[in-house]
Amino acid sequence: MTSTERARKGEATRHRAGAPRVLWALRPVGRAVLTAGESPDRSRRRRFGIDLVVAFDVVLALILLATGYGEFDSANLRYSDPYPNFTLLFLVATMTMPLLLRDRLPGLAWTLSATADLWTVGVARELLGAPFLTVGVLVQLYCLYTLAARYDRLVTTVAWTICLAAGIGFAPHNLIAVVIVVTAPVLVGINVRSRRLAQDELVEQENRHRDERAVLEERQRIARELHDVVAHHMSVIAIHAEAAPYKVTDPPQELAESFADIRSCALEGLTELRRILGVLRTEHDPQTVPQPGLDRLDEIVASARNGGVSVTASVRGEATALPQGVSLSAYRILQEALSNVMKHAPGASVDVDVAYGPGTLTLRVVNGPGPAQEDAPSPVAAAGGGHGLVGMRERVVMLGGDLVAGPTPGGGFAVTATLPWTGPGRPEPSASG
Repeated sequence: MTSTERARKGEATRHRAGAPRVLWALRPVGRAVLTAGESPDRSRRRRFGIDLVVAFDVVLALILLATGYGEFDSANLRYSDPYPNFTLLFLVATMTMPLLLRDRLPGLAWTLSATADLWTVGVARELLGAPFLTVGVLVQLYCLYTLAARYDRLVTTVAWTICLAAGIGFAPHNLIAVVIVVTAPVLVGINVRSRRLAQDELVEQENRHRDERAVLEERQRIARELHDVVAHHMSVIAIHAEAAPYKVTDPPQELAESFADIRSCALEGLTELRRILGVLRTEHDPQTVPQPGLDRLDEIVASARNGGVSVTASVRGEATALPQGVSLSAYRILQEALSNVMKHAPGASVDVDVAYGPGTLTLRVVNGPGPAQEDAPSPVAAAGGGHGLVGMRERVVMLGGDLVAGPTPGGGFAVTATLPWTGPGRPEPSASG
């Protein structure tokens, strides 16, 4: 090695050592960027309306631009200015400006930084006796760290392999140093990404638990209201129905049976209400009470007949053991349809048809007009948008079935529900009452 080459190498070494000394003074800011700079919540990084991470990148880019240009310019002067100053400034700018994209577009920033470093290899060798400018290496390592902190392991591994291959290719005699320098920012970035993902998971779990607590508290509030208001009044109804026949001397048999039916319905309603309260007060359905189903079809029909409705029930097809959710929904739909008849067309005749088909259950409830409605439009049609039909429709939709409800030409009303209960890939619906 000639004296000129030794002087050139020594000058380059002194210039390269200047940039780390400048950056060492910024280590507190760098520590803040490592811990908070990769936070997805950018609002936490703002102070006085300024994004601290972006401001840090801008300041760092300007410092490295000045440092790199000074290093190139000093070497350029020793060789009688073979390159114009604007050319040198432009080359350094291409190496440092990717820092401005690092936070928003880390992949593009790393690609531009690697391209700029390769582009300036010839000039760096001629002026500095080294393949890369120090500031270009620093920007490349910083962008590599950001890439590891933002992207998955595959992208990080590809970028790390490219940087390692380039470093070994240009400095084969410093293999250990190249491996350490290229690997260190990747390990730091992976650690930051893993920690951020763990924090995000904890925050998501906390939010989910908070939502679940809020739902449970609201359910408990509803349960208290139902217990204090509805359950109380239904208990009073049952007590009055039981005591009413004793207030009359020799009450007619029909009157006593009517009050007995009222008491029975009130007690059954209390039983259902207690089950609902149990569901509302716990996170999961305790299933402490057997769920009603189509096996209780006779009870539904008998209750409607006691309410003054003439009911004719028929079952077609082979009765099959249905999934609990389908059987419960069918029970509730029939119960609601007959209840609507008792409310809106008392005394009307009703035909109930239950048809078991291949994988489907069809329910049809058709009523004629009540005795007082022969010459007047049925008010059932006006009730078509009520909560009863809405509830039936929701149950049918939950099972993937179909519901058709509307007035008949004779002034009555018809409800037809088709409930699928078997088929490939069809899970059994939940029986939630």
